[in-house]
Amino acid sequence: GGFLIDFNVTFNLQAVKQNLIVECKCHGVSGSCTMKTCWKSLPPFRQIGDNLMKKYYRARAVAVRSTPQPGPRDTSSYPRRNRKMHLVLLKGRTVLKKPPKKSDLVYLQLSPNYCERDLAAGSLGTFGRSCNRTSRGIDGCDMMCCGRGYNTHQYMKTFQCRCKFHWCCKVECETCNERTEEYTCK
Repeated sequence: GGFLIDFNVTFNLQAVKQNLIVECKCHGVSGSCTMKTCWKSLPPFRQIGDNLMKKYYRARAVAVRSTPQPGPRDTSSYPRRNRKMHLVLLKGRTVLKKPPKKSDLVYLQLSPNYCERDLAAGSLGTFGRSCNRTSRGIDGCDMMCCGRGYNTHQYMKTFQCRCKFHWCCKVECETCNERTEEYTCK
């Protein structure tokens, strides 16, 4: 895994570098630009995250291979220390001869199915998880529940409301009830 981690760390650093923004500020009398100072700064974090997410969805499967490096003495059997590790792209079960590009995000194994319970992979699944019925994001019931649908639970929520501060040093509240709905994944 260390070799692959190094590859992906380099990939992530490259992704940040490619998104750097050049900002400049002018200096001079009465707003003239007799001297200009420029620097590189990070774009909004969201922009970097969106770019990485696009790469994630196009990630490439790889395998680690070793190439024998002939030593000065014995060329018939190559000791392990004289082998060079490198990544090769996979297409299905076929090993392609070419290495991944530096701009590729790569993986050795498919991610576990986080929709289903898989304790060996550390996933509890999404059954029973709360979701947002109106959201189209990752917290939305459509995505969170992996297309299985969701249950609607209605209940009365009791909370303190219409609180008032009375001089000195006392807060009095009424107790309010509200019918509310909660949505959980099937």
